[in-house]
Amino acid sequence: MLVLIIGIVIFLGIHSVRILAPGFRDRQIAAGEGRWKGIYSLVALVGLVLIVWGYSMARLTAPILYEPPIFMRHINLLLMYFSFVFLVASQMPAGRIKAAVKHPMLLAVKIWAFGHLLANGDLAALLLFGSFLVWAIVDRISVKRRGDMGPKPGPVTWDIAVIVVASILYALFVWRLHLWLFGVPALT
Repeated sequence: MLVLIIGIVIFLGIHSVRILAPGFRDRQIAAGEGRWKGIYSLVALVGLVLIVWGYSMARLTAPILYEPPIFMRHINLLLMYFSFVFLVASQMPAGRIKAAVKHPMLLAVKIWAFGHLLANGDLAALLLFGSFLVWAIVDRISVKRRGDMGPKPGPVTWDIAVIVVASILYALFVWRLHLWLFGVPALT
């Protein structure tokens, strides 16, 4: 469990620099944006690797805190579709979806974390998904306080592209990718 916790602290820590130390972040960017992005990416990657490794070990022995009803898995499957839509929207030029939700990546993380908390009742899942949910909520509050109101609406063609790409990715994850990447089938 320690590896998982260290990974979460490193990953969410580097993603929280703008929340906790915006002046430090601004100075690092001013000193060299490429250097800061390199450090940021390396630290985030180390954190992500530790999270994946730590969670894969911890979930095997983590105590069960609650046993979710089976229908929660189905609710999670539905929520994950919307999480994919917002995740893809965050990476594409703004259409109506991206403009409406303002910060689709944060919404995708909140939905992903909440859905997985509904479907998993062990301590490792609570630590992983709970910490990401809390972080995404805090980050959204921080973004709002900074006055970042998101992008202006763009053409609907980007929304169509978002739906198509998200639907394909979602289908691949349900079909096999979730099992291949995380060792757990999406449909059980």
